[in-house]
Amino acid sequence: MKTFKMISVGILVDDKINNFPLVDGIIINQENSHRMWILELFIEQKHQQIFEEWKASKEVLDARVVISYPENEPAGFLVAVDAVERIGDHISVLLKGRLKRARSQYAEHLLEELLTEGLSGDELLQRFEHDMRSRPRLKKERETEQESL
Repeated sequence: MKTFKMISVGILVDDKINNFPLVDGIIINQENSHRMWILELFIEQKHQQIFEEWKASKEVLDARVVISYPENEPAGFLVAVDAVERIGDHISVLLKGRLKRARSQYAEHLLEELLTEGLSGDELLQRFEHDMRSRPRLKKERETEQESL
């Protein structure tokens, strides 16, 4: 088993990433034959209802997780909510699932998409910097996911 510090986590909802600010977080690669990962989020209690709903529905969630360092590219996971526990004024959320794929090459795909939109010069640079921070969903990601359905 290997453990890593979770820096940030976002869940894809209706084609938009909803970020859940972490008080603390850890991610564990179980290194088992099922290639399972465990993500534990320690977050504000105000998010309890949505995680309880996801747990009850057993919905598979698309999570984007930054591991170890803020500048790392988010890793994609398909997870389900396994447990939600109140701890004081916060909640601990346990997610279990699998890593979607290796490095997504987000920067390269974003640049390709922006160039296809006809952006150049300062406009290209500003939009690239903005989108690298906000990480909108890319056309290529949507197409890849549609193909796998």
